[in-house]
Amino acid sequence: MNSEEKEITYKTCNSYSTLNTLTEHTKNVWFVCHGMGYLSRYFLRYFKHLNAEDNYFIAPQAPSKYYIQPKMHVGANWLTRDNTESGMKNILNYFDAVFEAENIPEDVNFIVLGYSQGVSVAMRYLAKRQLQCSQLVLHSGGIPKELTAKDFEHLSKDTKVKLIYGTEDEYLDAERIAQESQRADELFGDRLEILPFEGKHVVNVDYINDLV
Repeated sequence: MNSEEKEITYKTCNSYSTLNTLTEHTKNVWFVCHGMGYLSRYFLRYFKHLNAEDNYFIAPQAPSKYYIQPKMHVGANWLTRDNTESGMKNILNYFDAVFEAENIPEDVNFIVLGYSQGVSVAMRYLAKRQLQCSQLVLHSGGIPKELTAKDFEHLSKDTKVKLIYGTEDEYLDAERIAQESQRADELFGDRLEILPFEGKHVVNVDYINDLV
């Protein structure tokens, strides 16, 4: 067998979802990256209790959709270990297009939140595009191994970083929690706040509601 894997470039399109309306009264703009198995429009349900006038949410959509057993509902995935770098380049270009379409004002608090698998794409985008934000929220996800403190030196000294995880998360044991906490401390130092909660691998709505 003499197979060869080749690569091409082509144009594609993807959706994204928003919650509330961006107006002159908006105080906080959120860029929220969902976890594996979600669709962006359903992920936004976790943010519906925050004040609609003050908060505007942008939820990008992971590009790889698939059916989830047993009910065969549709979920989506950001990246896999196969061709990760190439896949991330596509996501960077997609995020760029979302930001261009949304034209976010500079005088609002900009909050970046990643949940589960969304942590990795949110952090990589922040690092690659040297994006500023008032808060970076890392919720129940892994920090990409290639990122270093230098990748986040561009952040303002006032940027707050929150590391949130459930103490009973089925994807985290004590060793993994210690590793991720140490990695976060190495990257962000004094600006980091670690927020564990009693619970499994779920979105902690109470913590989200307290972020602003």
